Formats: sequence, C-alpha cells, structure tokens
Amino acid sequence: MMHHRIRKIRNTRRSRRFLWLSRFRRDDRGLQLVEVALVIPIMLMLFGAVAEFGRYFYEYTTVAKAARVGARYLASKSVNSGKNYEGDAKNLVVFGNIGGTGAPVLEGLSADNVDIQYVGGPAGVPELVKVSIVNYPHKSIFDLGKLLNNVGLSLNIDVKPSVTMRFLLTQPSV
Repeated sequence: MMHHRIRKIRNTRRSRRFLWLSRFRRDDRGLQLVEVALVIPIMLMLFGAVAEFGRYFYEYTTVAKAARVGARYLASKSVNSGKNYEGDAKNLVVFGNIGGTGAPVLEGLSADNVDIQYVGGPAGVPELVKVSIVNYPHKSIFDLGKLLNNVGLSLNIDVKPSVTMRFLLTQPSV
C-alpha cells in the first residue's frame, strides 16, 4: 500500500513540473504574429519574382515588336539601291521612327544593339532578312546575385529576340 502512495506522490510532483509547459499549449496569444513572421518573407519573394518576370516580359515584347517593325521595313527595300536602309531600320527599331529622333523605346537601347543580316538567295537578292537584338541586358530591380554576392544567381540576363522575314523583292535592282 505504501508503494502505491509513494508512486502517486511522485507522479503528482512530476505533473506539477510539467504543468507550467501545458499553460503555453493552451495560450494562443501571439500565434498570429508568429504565422505572419513566417509567411511575409515568402510572400515578399513571390511578389518580387512576379514583378521581375513582368518587367522582363515587358522589355522582351517591346524589343521583339520593334525588331519585327524593322524586319518588315527591310523586307520591302532593295539591298543594292545605294540608300542606307539599314541605318533607317536601326533607327526605326530603337526610336520608332526613321529619323532617329526622340527617346529610345527602352532605356539603354541603341543602334549598336540592332544586328541586321541577309540570309540565303543569289547575290543581291536575299531570301530572308533577320533583325536581332544583341547585348541588351535586362537590369533587374531585385538582383539576387548582388544580394547574395553570387554572380551565378544574377537576374541581369540579356534580352535577345530576333525576327526573320521573307525578303519581298525577288528581282535584283537595275
């Protein structure tokens, strides 16, 4: 009988020691703060990723449309006419007009970023005209490479669309 009482007393003392832990289990004050502290960094990273993707997509589509306009312009111009249609096409891609006036369609875009190639066909009459954008970097706002001091994680990547169109003039110029 004594043995049973001693066990009961020991169990009661042990349970009192762990009683102070159980009050934390019942108390849920501040739990929302812990949840917010866990969720906010994840939400901020997702927001930053969506913003960066949106900016990159905007830059890519803007430059791709400009290259398409330049390729369409060159597809109907004679290669050997003596006029500098390539310079006009570069101005058209960069500034949106042949005169090369005004601001570029994207900040940092210049005529040096526009590459024009004529592909295939006999001499003087190419089959295709290809307008490419080269060496135009996307400058990210949230550069992960700079934040973590790791160049491999940099989000500054080249935007390099190219457009190829069939050359419309199939006869050499006289």
